[in-house]
Amino acid sequence: MTINRRTLVAGSIAAGAAMTASSVFAQGYPAHTIRLVVPYPPGGGTDFFARLVATEMGNSLGQTLVVENRAGAGTLIGAEAVARAQPDGYTFLLGDTSTYASNRSLYAKLPYDADKDFAPITLTGRFAIVLLVNTDKLKVNSVKELIEAAKKSPGAIDYASAGVGSPFHLAGELFAQASGVKITHVPYKGAAPAIQDLVSGQIGMMFVDFATARGQLAMKQIKAIAVASPGAFAGLPGVPPVSADVPGFEAWAWQGFAAPAATPKDAIEKLNAAYVKAVNNAEIKQKLIGAGIDPLQSSPADMAAYIKSEAAKWEKVIKTAGIKLD
Repeated sequence: MTINRRTLVAGSIAAGAAMTASSVFAQGYPAHTIRLVVPYPPGGGTDFFARLVATEMGNSLGQTLVVENRAGAGTLIGAEAVARAQPDGYTFLLGDTSTYASNRSLYAKLPYDADKDFAPITLTGRFAIVLLVNTDKLKVNSVKELIEAAKKSPGAIDYASAGVGSPFHLAGELFAQASGVKITHVPYKGAAPAIQDLVSGQIGMMFVDFATARGQLAMKQIKAIAVASPGAFAGLPGVPPVSADVPGFEAWAWQGFAAPAATPKDAIEKLNAAYVKAVNNAEIKQKLIGAGIDPLQSSPADMAAYIKSEAAKWEKVIKTAGIKLD
């Protein structure tokens, strides 16, 4: 092995980080406030989840757990902040499908490496995705009818999403590819304006999380014709899965905790245990389920394996559709 100046500098940085982490743990972990970075603005589903479990996790750890919103650029800003943070157990991330799985295929260059720069802690939850249609604009009542209509008029049916590369956009692309139809994507800057145009009839259909969809279902023109989970969804009894007509179809918006790479194993284990305790609190679990979130918990190894499988799945969808972001 050739040792050059760059190698020595990198080694010195790594050694310094390890020494710092060791000195912190010599004092007992956790010894002070812990920071949970949320790569979205306050008020959304991710922020709701983080704040709901943070207090209980802090109680278990015996320290305050502060939620810090670092929004922007499809979670890149918050993710990079955590990837570059000191690996001492005092900073971790609530990332999602984009952060860990799809961004690597959407962007030509990322400011972090999802596999190398993060230490998985646990999967935390997944959001049920619903297929909504405006039946005044798009006169279909089932996935079968939707596929038939799309095949009769390729590209004529528009579908909205919360933005290019969002889980809802990718769910739409997966649907098109798996069912063999051509539908036209119309991206919006967030789910709220997309929903507004769905309700007004500017757009005929969209995939969206149940928490957002739920408020629209009282309107007579808005109908949930399917769910993206592989089986029935308790929140929408009687609504079939897309997979009933498109075998193998499954799409979730999911999340998980990760710390900077090289974070001591003891910190990872304690954060994992604190989360498991929090999410199994009956009151917290009920609030999550009521918001349309399916609470998850996993080992770090299982989270790493899930990330790998999701990255491969969405890479195929993204490359087939030719989706790119700068």
